[in-house]
Amino acid sequence: MSLLKFFYKKIYNKLYKFYKVKYNRSLSLGDYLNDRWERARKEGFGEGTSVYDNVLIIGDVKVGKNTWIGPNVVLDGSGGLVIGDYVSISAGTQIYTHHTVEWSTSLGKKPIKRAPTNIGNGVYIGPNCVIQMGTNIGDSAIIGASTFVNKDIPSGQKYFNKYR
Repeated sequence: MSLLKFFYKKIYNKLYKFYKVKYNRSLSLGDYLNDRWERARKEGFGEGTSVYDNVLIIGDVKVGKNTWIGPNVVLDGSGGLVIGDYVSISAGTQIYTHHTVEWSTSLGKKPIKRAPTNIGNGVYIGPNCVIQMGTNIGDSAIIGASTFVNKDIPSGQKYFNKYR
């Protein structure tokens, strides 16, 4: 075993034991080594916001204060993405501001489509949702788990996958 691998395993095992005992959770190495609030600050997100190490952030993404961005989330700001204060974005959610459908099917003759996406304050987005480009989600809306959002959702509305 190489020296680097030895130290990697030693660090990983210590961090694993600490977080397992203290919080009863197991994380990827990146999430053990990186502070979620520090990453949010580096991205220019609002005070009190946290973002996991394995979140993909592309382009112009603006996030308000006290927002929680869970693991394995995609934030595509290539067309402009604004997320408000006190938003919860659960694990596996993908929020888009572009698509390449017409670009791909035209063999590159048509442009990549982009449109801004906006998420208001106090919004809850359940796990594994897909928010399509150009949609607006109003304040205090609830988006249920595994829901595909391709239209605007008014403030205070609960929107769930219709195949329940």
